[in-house]
Amino acid sequence: MTSRRAALFLLLLCLAIFAKSQDAPQTPDRVPDDTMQNLLIKKVNPLYPPLARQARIQGTVIVKIVINKFGNVQSLELVKGHPLLAPAAFEAVRQWKYRPYLANGGAKEVETNVQVNFVLGPKPASR
Repeated sequence: MTSRRAALFLLLLCLAIFAKSQDAPQTPDRVPDDTMQNLLIKKVNPLYPPLARQARIQGTVIVKIVINKFGNVQSLELVKGHPLLAPAAFEAVRQWKYRPYLANGGAKEVETNVQVNFVLGPKPASR
């Protein structure tokens, strides 16, 4: 009788562990920025926000992105950058397209950082 209880307990424990592993969301693999840069096949440049242009705000916006198995940007998160530049960077990066990242014989969802640079030309001469 005791061995039956032990076997039943082990079976229930295995089922609980299996069920828990099935519920856990898959976290994307972290891939170096330069590796994903080499897989970029469509890059859309941002439109410079008029208010940022007027205020002469420049800089780099760093965005953490998740790229799905099909090479589409799935989610974005601001890592660093001016708040007036970030929305334009997000709008551009959402449209980027990558070749799928292949590992272990199949396409994988991955996470990486990208940089979007905002640079103004010389200040116009005043009249």
